Amino acid sequence: MLFMGAISISACTDMLTEKPENTYEKDGYFIREENAEMAVIGTYEGLTEDYNLWGSDDIYYSTRVQNDNAKDAIFSYIMTPANQIVNTAWKAKYKTLNRANYTIEGIQGMDGYRNNEILQSYVAEAMFIRAMVSFDLVRMWGDVPYATEYSKSYEATYKPRTDRELIYDRIISDLTFAKQHLAWGTASSSPERATQGAARALLMRVLLQRTGYSLQMDGTLKRPDNDKRQEYFKAIIEEWKAFQEEGKFHGFYEDDANSYEALFKSFSGEILNNKESLFEIAFQYPNRKGSLGSIIGVQVAQAIVSGNEKNNVMGRASVQYRCLPEWGNFYEATDQRREVMVATHVWNWDKEKHTHVKKDISGYAFVGKWRREWMPLGYDELNATDVNFCYIRYAEVVLSAAEAYNELGETAKAWELINRVRDRAKATKLNAGNYNELMKAPQVLNLDFIDDSNEAGKIRTVLYWERAFELACEGVRKYDLIRWGILKEALQLIGSQTSVNTDRNTPFPAGNNFQSGKHELFPIPEDEMQVNHTLNGKNNPGY
Repeated sequence: MLFMGAISISACTDMLTEKPENTYEKDGYFIREENAEMAVIGTYEGLTEDYNLWGSDDIYYSTRVQNDNAKDAIFSYIMTPANQIVNTAWKAKYKTLNRANYTIEGIQGMDGYRNNEILQSYVAEAMFIRAMVSFDLVRMWGDVPYATEYSKSYEATYKPRTDRELIYDRIISDLTFAKQHLAWGTASSSPERATQGAARALLMRVLLQRTGYSLQMDGTLKRPDNDKRQEYFKAIIEEWKAFQEEGKFHGFYEDDANSYEALFKSFSGEILNNKESLFEIAFQYPNRKGSLGSIIGVQVAQAIVSGNEKNNVMGRASVQYRCLPEWGNFYEATDQRREVMVATHVWNWDKEKHTHVKKDISGYAFVGKWRREWMPLGYDELNATDVNFCYIRYAEVVLSAAEAYNELGETAKAWELINRVRDRAKATKLNAGNYNELMKAPQVLNLDFIDDSNEAGKIRTVLYWERAFELACEGVRKYDLIRWGILKEALQLIGSQTSVNTDRNTPFPAGNNFQSGKHELFPIPEDEMQVNHTLNGKNNPGY
């Protein structure tokens, strides 16, 4: 995978501005194209999968309910500024931001940079990464300390908050440069490195988030005025048109029988394909241990084997997350995404047969998109996997364009694009005529918090469900609900309906605990609050 042989640009303890250990001074290191490329590859290393931070939505939940000062507290909406997962994520984002700044400055300072397309493409990759982590910072924490220059000294470490709109402007600027200096993906390109398609897709995601609500420092949810929103929706359409006119290689994963299942089998099978998967965060043992299919996935008991026998069995999956079982009923029976997303089986170890045996379960379910059963047999480490995380893919691009068309009044185009995604999954084509049958109870839950009295409202309801059906547990759902301004309502609705909550036990307490005007953002970590005097002791609202 990507990171084998990458140079070390690892950072120390300070998250915003520390000088990397064993780093090369820019003036002495950035002298050859090969060095520039290695610096970019080192920057990719800071990217992580963040399902702990994407969780606490209305689809999946932690198997434990406790204030563990870590993931369980996040999923239960009882986290505090002392939460260690939040603290670790904060540091990782800033570490990667500073790496990207270091790399961009170093390459841009090289002789001949202005006339060297290869060097410019390396800067484009680093700007793509900077945009990724900057986007995480604003959607997770709002207004945050921010810098686009490499920080060289301890004194430069602590900065005041920067307005998120200014950060959004920088993100869009970075992605504009990236799309202008990166090539489109091809059959021979790897999704482990940014391409023009990845940059345009991320730009669409950023613009869509920017159209919606976000929690302000005064504790209110606000979104841009209508003129600005229309401007952003039109920009999304321009990116979609670029996919149609220039990025024609990209599309749905090719498999006539079951394209959706084949796509996710390819992820677990470690198959790289840039057609639908526009960008992946790479993992490979031992340098980059992954956990997709192990910590999140289908439960697999530990095999009782010795020596080389481990090469012929599945590794363990001591799963820490479950899917709310009702989602298995929300999909149509013909929708091929249902059996991929909602897994209702486990793998037990049969001592007599000396093999894993599949067992059906009821009353609960697992997130089925990443599975040991789809991976090559054998393992290097019992709980680690080499499964990449697909950060963004073509189906999201299609649904984002559909949403933009709908908000611009082009409902016919919105229906068309939604049905492209549904067609791939063998789901029934949707229209205003069969809307009540497929988008109302008993097929799904009725959504009293979305006005569907006109066609645009019906399409908003469809996208509420369709983006979940297609993109569940891929880092999108929670932030969709936030930008739509309905995260609390969605959590309370599913919490009141799910069978996992009973009179005696509430393993899904998110709807009960969620506080509007607080939990749309994470707290700035306690460590940062204590040392960064420019924050003036003021955390995010409610913390």
